[in-house]
Amino acid sequence: MIAFVQRWRERLGRSVRLKLLAIALAPLLIALPLLLLALSAWTDFAYDRLLRTKVRADLAVARGYFGQVLAEVGAGTRAAAISHALHEALRAARARQAREPRGAPLDDPALLDWLERERARLGLDFLVLRSANDPMAAPAQAVDSAARLVVWSPEQLGAHAPELVARAAIPLVPTRNAAPTNRTVEDRAMLMLASMPVPPDAPVPGLVLHGGVLLNHNLDLIDHINRIVYPEGALPFGSQGTATLFLDDVRISTNVRLFGDRRAIGTRVSQAVRDAVLEQGQTWLDRAFVVNDWYVSAYEPLHDASGHRIGMLYVGILEAPLRWVRLGVLIGTAALFAAVMVATAAWSLRWARALIQPVERMHATMRRIEEGDTTARVGPLPSQDELGMLAQHLDQLLDVIADNTQRLRSWGETLDREVAERTCELRLAQQQLVKSEKLAAIGQLTASVAHEINNPIAVIQGNLDLIRETLGPVADPVKAEMALLDAQIERMRLIVTRLLQYARPTEFAGYVEPLTLSSVVDDCLVLVARLLQQRQLVVTRDDRADVRVACNRQELQQVVINLLVNAIQASPAGGRLELKTGDWIENGRPVGAWLAVIDEGPGLDATVRERLFRPFFTTKPEGNGLGLWISLGLVERYGGRLEADNRTDRSGAIFRVWLYSEPQEPTPAAGAELPTEPGA
Repeated sequence: MIAFVQRWRERLGRSVRLKLLAIALAPLLIALPLLLLALSAWTDFAYDRLLRTKVRADLAVARGYFGQVLAEVGAGTRAAAISHALHEALRAARARQAREPRGAPLDDPALLDWLERERARLGLDFLVLRSANDPMAAPAQAVDSAARLVVWSPEQLGAHAPELVARAAIPLVPTRNAAPTNRTVEDRAMLMLASMPVPPDAPVPGLVLHGGVLLNHNLDLIDHINRIVYPEGALPFGSQGTATLFLDDVRISTNVRLFGDRRAIGTRVSQAVRDAVLEQGQTWLDRAFVVNDWYVSAYEPLHDASGHRIGMLYVGILEAPLRWVRLGVLIGTAALFAAVMVATAAWSLRWARALIQPVERMHATMRRIEEGDTTARVGPLPSQDELGMLAQHLDQLLDVIADNTQRLRSWGETLDREVAERTCELRLAQQQLVKSEKLAAIGQLTASVAHEINNPIAVIQGNLDLIRETLGPVADPVKAEMALLDAQIERMRLIVTRLLQYARPTEFAGYVEPLTLSSVVDDCLVLVARLLQQRQLVVTRDDRADVRVACNRQELQQVVINLLVNAIQASPAGGRLELKTGDWIENGRPVGAWLAVIDEGPGLDATVRERLFRPFFTTKPEGNGLGLWISLGLVERYGGRLEADNRTDRSGAIFRVWLYSEPQEPTPAAGAELPTEPGA
């Protein structure tokens, strides 16, 4: 028997040692590989997502500037077409042709000289007058339209600007992974073209002014786009940003270098990108091998006036510097983690020996307790460290447990009664906690969305101001449209402010003023008059409220309009909508006022009433489920209440708003006298 006990104790000792050794080495042998694997996977994922998001934003900036240039070409050509100077030049040319009938008015040297000066002033590659019936000329556009992209044959380009034919021709350079082709030269031309009709009252009728910019070999334009998208110092670690214009799949203007200072004009895009962008009309956001290196690239199709895909706009970031930096960070982090874990394992092994004896003694004591020996104790230990103190505390705890066992049994019945009494309070607290967590989560989401919306709003406003400043008096024909854009941007800012108001109400609270419910209802009925007319609803009112309520007017209008719209949508056509107000009486004195919105709809079943004020719950296919939740938050902000119930006299629902005459803490009021009118 003694030998058996000794063997059992030896096995127990070895088991504890093995467990302690495993605990000490687990971070090094298990956690480190898993941590490195997770870090590598997360880094790859975050790296790819970050770069794709970056080039998507860069592509949007390049697209915006490209569209701005199109608009400037159209605006400049339009201004020249309707200018008084052109009118006078045509009049003089017509008069000279009448005196000396040796040529057409359009060939008049003075007229051609004026067109050349105007072309240089507008920064165009050509500016020519052609008859509207000229078969080689492009058709006239609407007077208020911008320039469009066109692809011309050498004959068409020669008919308008013969000096540009040589510049348009691009020898094709053999490119790896490009689609097979037998062509050796791309002689077509991609242009930004504006064709504006000269006013009918001009001295020479039936003319169209054609102004255009040739994109083939247009290095100034592509370099300017690249400077806008990737200004100096915008990319870290020596990475480079590039931009390119494609005609079909051929680079006609780019700052990608083939070798040295030679640009990769004439090289072609890979077949995979060509099929995705030009054939399927998709936007490519991925790694791509561009000429001779890997880039994080973004391609999107360019369309002509008929909607046909004629080319591509590209921006990209050289990937190699960023890839090496990512690899260096990963290796450095792995080395640091490994060093820390090795040191931790060595320290754990050193102190493992001191843990064995007290743990074995406590283990044996607990085993005896489990077997029914309530007198078992650890006893004194030679070690007086934390484990020795823990063993002493264990003995004291066992003594206390033995003394209190009987006492706990007697307390059990008392605790059961107290638990039953506290259950109701706990449920209410739990419901409030869940509601607070939801509000916090939705508030955080709302603040994030509002912040992200503010950035594009600022970009839109900045570019609109830049357009207005750049165009100057030329922008007068679209002054009303620009004012409309300013108004819509201001409206978007107001929406963002309201979103932030819901996210952080203490920071964005509205101005509180004393309001009469009847006047607020009057204003709201004006705003929903169209909906009432469509549903042919009759509105009856019973205004008995004399006490003013303390609330922000816009927020209260938002609550009332939401309730009115819900009631209108729930009511049958030709029905009646009742609006009632009254004073809120508590303890025999008026403390505020209430408003009741009563409809003749189907009412609220038990399931709907339970979830009615929860966010994103809606019974309407086109609803978003936020109206009543937002209204509840606005009312509770001033200590009021928003309640929903069914009518007692007939089918329909009643929504009541209770507001104090002075702002209160957001807690439900007690002892309120509810309306006693029929149907309320």
